[in-house]
Amino acid sequence: MIKIIKGAKVYAPEYLGKKDVLILGDKIGAIGKDLSFPKYDFLDVEIINGENKILTPGFIDSHVHILGGGGEGSFRTRTPEIKLTDITTAGVTTVIGCLGTDGITRNMISLLAKARSLDEEGITTYIYTGSYHVPVTTITGDVMKDIIIVDKIIGVGEIALSDHRSSQPTVDEIKRLAADARVAGMLSGKAGILNIHLGDSKRMLDIILEIVENTEIPFYQILPTHTNRNPYLFRESIRYAKEGGYIDFTTSSDPIFWENGEVKPSKALKVCLEEGVPNQRITFSSDGQGSLPVFNEKKEFIGLRVGKSKTLFNEVKDAVLIDGIPLEIALKVITSNPATILKLNNKGRIEKGFDADLVLLDENDLAIDTVIAKGQIMVFNKKINVSGTFD
Repeated sequence: MIKIIKGAKVYAPEYLGKKDVLILGDKIGAIGKDLSFPKYDFLDVEIINGENKILTPGFIDSHVHILGGGGEGSFRTRTPEIKLTDITTAGVTTVIGCLGTDGITRNMISLLAKARSLDEEGITTYIYTGSYHVPVTTITGDVMKDIIIVDKIIGVGEIALSDHRSSQPTVDEIKRLAADARVAGMLSGKAGILNIHLGDSKRMLDIILEIVENTEIPFYQILPTHTNRNPYLFRESIRYAKEGGYIDFTTSSDPIFWENGEVKPSKALKVCLEEGVPNQRITFSSDGQGSLPVFNEKKEFIGLRVGKSKTLFNEVKDAVLIDGIPLEIALKVITSNPATILKLNNKGRIEKGFDADLVLLDENDLAIDTVIAKGQIMVFNKKINVSGTFD
């Protein structure tokens, strides 16, 4: 239960230099130079050689269909549940699960059970209550009760707006959901976030803007996602973020979609930073295991792809290697930013007392080598030297 990562370049996500990191159980015990631990016969100290490696916080994926998703093309198009290895090999150590279009054949009890199973396997999980539709599906029959009573529920979502698959909710219905989530979050010490799925309608952020401009509900209570799905929504999301809102870019996509106007997340991040959007207001999420349906101009289903967790860090890597964004800035969109927005205490940073969720990257190409979740090695590249004694 004691590990020391020796000599890695530590990004916390801010660059701290070349350091050792001590792991005590499931927590970070210390960060410093030439760390050691007393040797006892009854105590194993595992040494991980971090030379020529970069150490980062474990990645947070704030929008994952852990139960699977889809069904827009009938039952045969349902996507399967996510596997632990799909998550961990992507460097992800914390996931927030959600339902999507289907809140009927997939339900909140099953979502909670899947979250608990992944938790038992070693990662950290949370979930949203609800699905695309309003009134929302819940566990207790009430949004506020769900957030306050159920430990893993941190907010409401994903509620669909500006989409032909939504329940076409009114402004007043979304206001009430945001208000209930906010108060429940305050009472339980949680984020109480309202996670909003945005479709490709020209109404875009209209309902969200109506709420933040004409009620006391603040920008930070609402997290719209898929804001890179087309050029006009992307441009509107930049304006929204400059005014104080958070925006989330979806990394699961296809180059075909980019040709049709969807903005590649790495490029979206670069444009946002160039245009003065504060980097702490931007997050990436994978939409992992969700369905990525393709519709024709008549909104008829014509094809399906499946979201992948591995796209999360792939886009961060492209932001660094292709778009020239500093690693410590790019990392924030999948580490400290979602941790702050979702009030995930002790997540998203390499800091004493924080959870020992860590990723070792190859210094040359940023390939994922080792993933540690809650102090346990989940993914291990055998090329790294791990021993029970100090070198």
